Amino acid sequence: MSLAEAAARDILRLALEGLADRMQDSLLASALSPVAREGMDCAAALFLPDGRVLAQARSLPLLLGGMIPAIAALSRAFPPETLAEGDGLLLNDPWSGGTHLPDLIVARPVFAQGRVVAFAATILHHQDIGGIAPGSVPPDAQSVFQEGLRLPPVKWRHAGVEDAGIATILAANTRTPAMLAGDLAAQWAAVSLAAREVAALATTMGAKAFAQGCAALLAEARDALASALAALPEAEAMAEDALEGDGRSAAPVPIRVTLRRLAGPRLVVDFTGSASQTAGPVNAAPSGLLAACFCLLQRLAPEAPANHGLLDLLDLHLPEGSVVNPRFPAAVNARTATVKLACNALFAALARLSPKPAAAPNAGVAVVLSIGGTDATGRSWIFTEIVAGGSGGRPDGPGQPGLSADVSNARNLPAEMLESVAPIRVEAIQRRHGSGGAGRHPGGDGVRRIYRLLSGTAEISYRGERHLAGAPGAQGGGAGAPATARILAADSSVRHLPSKARIAWAAGDRFILETAGGGGWGPAQQEQGDFGS
Repeated sequence: MSLAEAAARDILRLALEGLADRMQDSLLASALSPVAREGMDCAAALFLPDGRVLAQARSLPLLLGGMIPAIAALSRAFPPETLAEGDGLLLNDPWSGGTHLPDLIVARPVFAQGRVVAFAATILHHQDIGGIAPGSVPPDAQSVFQEGLRLPPVKWRHAGVEDAGIATILAANTRTPAMLAGDLAAQWAAVSLAAREVAALATTMGAKAFAQGCAALLAEARDALASALAALPEAEAMAEDALEGDGRSAAPVPIRVTLRRLAGPRLVVDFTGSASQTAGPVNAAPSGLLAACFCLLQRLAPEAPANHGLLDLLDLHLPEGSVVNPRFPAAVNARTATVKLACNALFAALARLSPKPAAAPNAGVAVVLSIGGTDATGRSWIFTEIVAGGSGGRPDGPGQPGLSADVSNARNLPAEMLESVAPIRVEAIQRRHGSGGAGRHPGGDGVRRIYRLLSGTAEISYRGERHLAGAPGAQGGGAGAPATARILAADSSVRHLPSKARIAWAAGDRFILETAGGGGWGPAQQEQGDFGS
């Protein structure tokens, strides 16, 4: 490749990645639901017409990787040559490439010189899509039918006009119809922005030159990963973690992964040995495990473009009927902890293959709260929040407190915002000092949050992890503190929550949440704090 060709490729990469970030910025600026606008539980990306990912925004890895099979499914259901300018596609079905039901995926074809040259796509966690619990993430669900409205690939807009029938169905199946409509409008605005800019870029370059430039970017990613894999021995390594029950049973749910570096080079990621699919909702659709693998590949080749070229060297095996590839109609809303623990297992297995020392495991959970109720006047309200734990200590320094590591880099919601949408007072947002594992480089601390319900009644859907044992340390480091959650009632009685729970919340009661710390790295020089609050 000549210097001019390399420069043109780099310019195209920067243009596409910058546009993906502007799509993300557009979502954050115009979304209505707090979990998207403030918590950043949304993502944006650009794809080739056949569904291969071309460029991604910088957040959120769990959603970015999860979009890849969804756009491929939309492209199969609606071949690009059958689409028109302004058409919009929609899905959330986990068995059509989706993640879980609150995550609605919107895609728009991009036309240049009379044909589709790309798809612009966004994914956003909507506040409510129906089901048995406010927020559509019931931790005790036993079937996807209890989790809300399931949409296979559908054409949602025709030449820019929303399909009235689909809009009516959506509004009839949510507790927050205005917010759902507003967030979908934010997604449409973001993909429309991208469609205009990519079309202009491809028209200026010429459709053929644009396609060749995209192919060069995919080849760059593939070559960078090949070089990184070549530095690993041709060997295999296995690692395992386990969920603390599935929301219906307290029995552990093991997640086992084996990495095999093959000649070529290629990387096999095999989840054989993981638990069978569960009765509760911790099952993860294949899109979630693909997101975890994409995160692993980016760690191996951090300078490579984050595109489909990385997946060219991956063979992913997900046993059918398992917790990482469940059969319909399994409940799947609580898949985040499953994917995060799969990430921890992937990184642990990589550490056994790689000559480079790895960081200690992170807290292995991003607590998901979905709370809905009515205030003293009868007004209904709902909010969803994602609360981070600590990251693991590293060979070169301590872990970070209150950081959603690996696939889930969502943001904590500000107290002011929560208090503006619900009759609650946030009485504490604190670093949970001493909860990170001891070590030469201590693990990052978790966080402590206290909420008081001021009026009315509410229901809490709590999805956590690491209540029974903390994140293990590495290289002789100590384990992080486990998580805890409890209701401190107005009469001073205490109800301790397991890691997955759906409970009533009364006015005057405090809800106290303490997230887990990350594991420490290396033997401690001296004792590191305590696990108190």
